[in-house]
Amino acid sequence: MATYLEFEKPIAELDGKIAELKHVANGGDINIAEEVAKLQAKTEKLLKQTYAKLTPWQKTLVARHPERPHFCDYVAALVSDFVPLAGDRAFADDRAIIGGLGRFRGRPVLIMGHEKGNDTQSRVRHNFGMAKPEGYRKAIRLMELAERFGLPIVTLVDTPGAYPGVEAEARGQAEAIARSIETCLRVKVPLVSVIIGEGGSGGAIALAAGNYVIMLEHSVYSVISPEGCASILWRSAEQAKEAAEALRLTAEDLKQLGIIDEIVNEPLGGAHRSRADTATRLGEALEAALARFDGMDGDEIRRQRREKFLEMGRQGLNA
Repeated sequence: MATYLEFEKPIAELDGKIAELKHVANGGDINIAEEVAKLQAKTEKLLKQTYAKLTPWQKTLVARHPERPHFCDYVAALVSDFVPLAGDRAFADDRAIIGGLGRFRGRPVLIMGHEKGNDTQSRVRHNFGMAKPEGYRKAIRLMELAERFGLPIVTLVDTPGAYPGVEAEARGQAEAIARSIETCLRVKVPLVSVIIGEGGSGGAIALAAGNYVIMLEHSVYSVISPEGCASILWRSAEQAKEAAEALRLTAEDLKQLGIIDEIVNEPLGGAHRSRADTATRLGEALEAALARFDGMDGDEIRRQRREKFLEMGRQGLNA
């Protein structure tokens, strides 16, 4: 059964009417094709109108949609011969971050990213995409492995943030995130990052400090969640809508600010409404992004990446 967001109630009502008509038609010889076609056209029009004017908070809800495709969905659609690599060789394997070797359209790559899970059991197993220090240390290990073998790195970011639990802090959460960001900036192979859902705080940046950063149209990327921001500024998470406006967390805002490089448009109504179409669109963007670095020297790849982020700092100082 499809899941509808709060602002999609009128769309849900139309889809409900379509389902009812189809159910009635299945019970007899009634021809309702014309009426169904009218309702479907009305639904599509309403979807266009609704998604053309989403607020930052509504985009945040779409980015968190429970049926939105996650890391494993994109790997299954885009990567062949995927071989997962587990563990940080120090403490444990963190299932919030999955990574491994594979072929993307014939090109050997190392691909890794956050996995949230798609039902209660898998969400608990993957800790809702919130990595602990061992997850970021695994990411460091995999990035260094990719550099050793000259493989481009693709990261798919989808996390509300790093896990804030006591045990994570005790094992050096902040240090692990910092080292992961440092490794992103240090490796001499291309690193292309994609924000596929939520890009929350340092937990996202730890995998997203890439040469080229892509965002799906209805994904979000911010220094803190709207609820967290509201709790700090207004002492209440109920002001999350206002916080989302202030954070400028949408793909359009971040492209304008120069934080990301490209926006990939999603199918009408969001990525969850057509997973295959979304994967195809993302695949085209990834292929073009990786091709940018073909034949480029490793030192130049690293210099370009570091200069990109230094320039963000310069712009911030001049703003």
